[in-house]
Formats: sequence, structure tokens, C-alpha cells
Amino acid sequence: MSTSPPTSEGVQPRIAGRRITVADVVVWHEWIGHHADFIATEYDLALAEIYAALAFYYDHRHEIDDSIRESHAFAEQLREQLPTKVSHGL
Repeated sequence: MSTSPPTSEGVQPRIAGRRITVADVVVWHEWIGHHADFIATEYDLALAEIYAALAFYYDHRHEIDDSIRESHAFAEQLREQLPTKVSHGL
């Protein structure tokens, strides 16, 4: 298992060789409150990968926080614009 620091693949920095973004780790750890051990077990990551992602986050906190907020705002906008099955009685 790789313990490389996160890399920038496209726009979102990711854990090397994985599709898991630094923002994913931040949301799980900082916002939801999962411990690093839980995240490592749940997503088959090394603890070093979790802590490397968190270290990267703390070095780039403003950019990653902005990215997370933009993603959440976009998702909320879609929820407001798209009809749900419940609203149509399905």
C-alpha cells in the first residue's frame, strides 16, 4: 500500500494511486468526526496516507475549504432545481 503524499490529479488533490480526495478525508475526519483509524480501515488506507492527506489540508486549508463549500453549494443547488420522486407522488 502506498504511503505517498497526496498528488494533484486534475483539480482535486488525491491520495496517490487512489480516487479518494484530500477533501473526502477532511470531511470524514474534520466534519463528521471519524477517527483516522476508522477511515483507514473503512477505505483500506494506511494511517500514513490519512495523516499525509490531513497535513496537505492544513498546508492548503483555505483552498480545500473553498472547494468543499463550492461542492456543497452546487449539490444544494441541484437538489433545489431537480424535482424529486416524492414531490411527484411516485
